[in-house]
Parts: sequence; structure tokens; C-alpha cells
Amino acid sequence: MGAFLGALGQKLAERWLTLLVLPGALFLATAVVARTLGQTHALDIPRLTGRITHWAQTPAATSLGGQVVLLGALLAAAAVAGLAAQGLGTLVQRVVLAADWRTWPRPLRQGTRTLVARRHARWTNAADRLRRQLDADARTLARERRRADPAPRQAAYEALLRIAAETPDRPTWSGDRIHAAAVRLERDHHLDLPVVWPHLWLVMPETTRTEITTAEQALTRATTLAGWALLYALLGVWWWPAAVLSAALALTVRYRLRSAADTYAQLLEAAARLHTPELADHLGIARSGPLDSTLGDAVTRQLRTSGPHPPR
Repeated sequence: MGAFLGALGQKLAERWLTLLVLPGALFLATAVVARTLGQTHALDIPRLTGRITHWAQTPAATSLGGQVVLLGALLAAAAVAGLAAQGLGTLVQRVVLAADWRTWPRPLRQGTRTLVARRHARWTNAADRLRRQLDADARTLARERRRADPAPRQAAYEALLRIAAETPDRPTWSGDRIHAAAVRLERDHHLDLPVVWPHLWLVMPETTRTEITTAEQALTRATTLAGWALLYALLGVWWWPAAVLSAALALTVRYRLRSAADTYAQLLEAAARLHTPELADHLGIARSGPLDSTLGDAVTRQLRTSGPHPPR
């Protein structure tokens, strides 16, 4: 038991150091540089080294007690910065995925509705172009007995996917990508994913849950990186290179967030398709084959709770 607790404590310490202290220490160092150099001397390295040399010679930095206090203060400040980045990342994740945007305060809700409407219009135009291309290819096959060049058709399909995998219902691509998993399961199998998912999670094998958890953690890390980008953007007010670093982080966040959302959505959809029959067996629902609309409808009906009854 002692060995287990020791290993657990070591693992938690490693995660604390990796996720909070090291990124926070880098942010604090950048903040010190920003405060020291400012906008007018943004790249003045001699000025920075001279100031650091001066600080290193102060009594607080040369005495053992001062060094201990300084190290503790730095670790605490780095951890606070890390927690702030995680908090901002949680906010970014909620805004980007926007699963509950229809319940947001009215000004935010109206702005989000406008974004969704614009994305919906773009997606509809792209879907019309794809449909026209498919019709043209079909006419070519019927008249000339040959298949048309697939490049225009593929280009039109990719243009559609760059907007959303399904009809847009979220203000961002990542939010729509995860929402698309629920849309497809409802359309293809009459399966209500939000209702069924907690029960599916309990019957899925450990390997499947590990894969989904890993994908979810990648999504969380991407949004935490967005939190760091916001913090560095604040430093850009005092030191313009921090704004450049924030922009680079934002580009990285965009790629990682889309990749993580796509992987997470694929795993959600695949797990539901593969393990819903197993869930039906646990629920005692008779089935004659793999997941179909009849089985999905039966599972959803059995798991959906009824609303509260009004008092008599």
C-alpha cells in the first residue's frame, strides 16, 4: 500500500510539474522580460542581462533563506499562472464547442445565432455545388458511358467538409464536428447519443474507454494551450514579441483543436455503433442482428426518462 501511494504521489507530482509549473515558469520569465524591456527596448538583450545581473547580486538572491523564499514564491506563482491558463482553457472549450449556446445570455446567444446562420448559408451553398457536380457526373456517365473526372467532385466535397461535416448547428468547425456524431447516430440508427452515452460507457471495455479518455484529454490540452495564448496576448500590451508568441500559439491551437475534436468525434460514433448491441443485451432488448434503426429506437426509448409529472 505504501509503495502504491508513493508511486501515485510521484505521478501526481510529475503531472503538477509538467502541466502547471513548467509552463507557468516560462510565462513568468516572459512577464519579467516584458516588464523589464517594454515596447521601446523590446529586443535590447544587453539591457536585460544587465538587469538580471543586478537582481542576482541583491541580498535576497545571494542568501540561502532568500533563495528558498524566492524559489517557493516562483513555484507558487507558476502554479497560479497554470491554473489561470486551465481556467481560461475551460472557458475556451465551452465557447468553441458551444453545446449549450442556446441557453447563453441573450447578447452572446444572438451573436452566436448570427455566426451559426452564416456558417449554415455557406454550407448550403457548398452542398448545392456538390449536388450540381454529382448530377453533372451522373449525366456524363449516362450519356458518354464513362466516369467523369473525380477531381471536381472531390474538391467540392472537401470544400463542404471544411465548413462542417453535417448541417451546421454550432458556431465553430470543432463544435459541429462533435455534434455531427450525434446527428449521424440519430439519422442512421434513431439513437439519441446524449441519452444513451452514460449507459454505453458502463458496458464498454476498458481499452475503448482509455482511447476515448485519451482523445478527450487531447482536446482539453488544446484548449488549455488556448488559455496560454490569451495570457501571452495580455503580455503583448507591454512587450510586442509576446503578441507574436501568442499568435503562434493560436495557430497551433487551431490545428490541435480541430484534430482532437475530429478524433474524439470519430471515437464517440464508432463506440456507439459497436457497443449499442451489447448494451441492448444488458437491457434485455431482443435483437436479431447488429445495430439498426429499430434497435436504436428501442434502446433510446427504454433509457429516456419521462419528465416530471405535474402535481394533482
